This record gives sequence, C-alpha cells and structure tokens, in this order.
Amino acid sequence: MISKEASESIRSRKLCEICSLNYPSLKRPKTSQKLCKECFYYVFETEIHNTIISNSLFSRGDKIGIGASGGKDSTVLAYIMKILNDKYDYGLDLYMISVDEGIQGYRDDSLETVKRIQIQYSIPLKILSYEEIYGWSMDEIVKHVGRKNNCTFCGVFRRQALDRCAAMLNIDHIVTGHNADDIAETIIMNLLRGDISRLGRCTEILTGESKIKRSKPFKYTYEKEIVMYAHFKKLDYFSTECIYSSEAFRGFARALIKELESLRPSSIIDIIHSGEAFLLSDTVKKNLPTQKNCKKCGYMSSNDYCKACILLEGLNSKISRFGIEEIKKSMIIEIMRNSIKMINNQKHEEN
Repeated sequence: MISKEASESIRSRKLCEICSLNYPSLKRPKTSQKLCKECFYYVFETEIHNTIISNSLFSRGDKIGIGASGGKDSTVLAYIMKILNDKYDYGLDLYMISVDEGIQGYRDDSLETVKRIQIQYSIPLKILSYEEIYGWSMDEIVKHVGRKNNCTFCGVFRRQALDRCAAMLNIDHIVTGHNADDIAETIIMNLLRGDISRLGRCTEILTGESKIKRSKPFKYTYEKEIVMYAHFKKLDYFSTECIYSSEAFRGFARALIKELESLRPSSIIDIIHSGEAFLLSDTVKKNLPTQKNCKKCGYMSSNDYCKACILLEGLNSKISRFGIEEIKKSMIIEIMRNSIKMINNQKHEEN
C-alpha cells in the first residue's frame, strides 16, 4: 500500500513545475518544463518583457510600427506589444504596418486577417503596396523573371517598403516578429556563405542604420512556443505559406536547426550566443562598406545605387531572365569580395 507521503509526492510530480497547483498543459520546448497554461503565459510574456527592458529597446513616447503580415509571429507580436505596453506602462504609441506584395491567393487573404486583428486589438493600421512604391506587383515580377529569382526581389523590396510605410506615419521604431529559430537559421546561412558583415548584424537585437530603428523582441523566443501561445490564446492568424516561397538555402538551414533541436533543445539559443560571440575586430569594422544614400531614391545603401533601384532598372528595361540572374550573381560576388577584402586586411594588420 502506498503511503500518504508517497502518494502526495507522485501527485506533485505530475503538477505544473512552477505553481504546483494545476496539471501541466504543455512541455516547454525551450526548457522542457511541464507547465500549466497560466504559468506558460506568465513565463512567455515575462521573458519577452525582460528582453525589451534589458536591451533598452524603447523609450517612453516612441511611435512603434509593428510589422504585420497576419502570420503567427506578427500576430503574437502585436498581441504581446499591446498587453506589455498596458501592463508595464511603456508609454508607447503603437501602429501596425503591412506590406501588400501583390500576390493573389496569398497576401490578399492574409491582409484580411491583418484587418481583423486591427479591429480586435484597436491598433491603427497602414497598408502600403509594392505597386504603389515600385509600380510592380510580385505576381507581375514572377511573370517576368520566373519563380527562381522572385525571392531576391521580394526580400529587397519588402525591407524598403516597411521603412517607407513607417516614414509616412513618422514612426521612430519598427518591431518585427523574427524569432530565435529565424535568427539561428540566418547565423548558419551567413557562416556557410562566409558573409562576415551580415553575421555581425544578424545577431543584433537593435539596429539603426536609418533614421528608423528596428528591433526583434522575439530574438530569444522559440518558434514552437509562439505557436503554442497563439494556440492556447486562440489568436486569429493566417497560416498558409507564400505560394512563391522556395527558400532552398534557408530550408536547408531550417532542417539542420530542427535536427539539432531534437537532439539538444538548447541548440537554438546556443547558436545565437555563438553568433553573438563572433566579435568583429577593429580592422574588419574599419573596412566594412560605409552607409550612404542611393543617388536615385535616397534610400540607405553601401553603393551608389541601392539594390531596389538596381533591380527596378532591370525590370523597367525589360531585362531578360538571364540578365536578372546576372544581377543576382553580381550581388553575391560583391558580398564575397567584401568579405575576402576584410579578411585580407585583417591578416595584413596582424602581420
């Protein structure tokens, strides 16, 4: 017969590891703790709050633009920013900013989700389209250049579009839903490419290359936990992948990260901390390309013309698919040359 003390001990081991009052609803991917829903909400929100405070991401009175796509990350980010702003009295002026790439059957549907979220959270929303800014939709670009090259255009255009949208609202700071998995993947990709300058930037939680700052409050937040939070909170989000997304290289990095995580749950955070430890020497920093303004559109660029203007020139000149591929190759070659130059300069200084 089991004693009363033994029975209580068995029961306690089955309870939430934080409150010891409720039965667990989940096992945290990040720590392997078995938690009830309420305790999970608490640690999830508190960790993000601590990330914001410890990195001094915001100042009272800041106008914050939340990059909103309607997906799980941006939806949870909008929800979290609202409740933390209210709970801890950050004193922030929150906006949602969305980019309409012009992808029928994908972005039009996800923007309907964004519009619902705007009503649910009572946060002002601004939507800006590629067609308004560049005169091209992604559907038109794909018809012109094919699926193989479309992600090159979208990545360049989207970043600039968010900045332009924020500038229209006089926003001081853009927050994006990039999570720990995304950052670990990017670190692996930059290591494999030998892209030293981007390796330094991708681990930074706060950047400010332009007048508008950018930050990633989810830098240390696991993707699986974001999904769990959205599920338990019954948040409204759009879960369909982009119909043009190929991401072959990122897909390889993602598969590697997931495999490592299955063997060692802390792998994602370990990779991020390893990336943070790659400090660039003063010699390398000195030889990084200096930021200036594009001669055509005025957007920040390390060259005379920004990547968006170079790509647009190709589109507007009705350049062939072969020509577009050459532009893409030239961008990669430029990155490699800069990396090699910095390494050689560093070796020269050391000798």
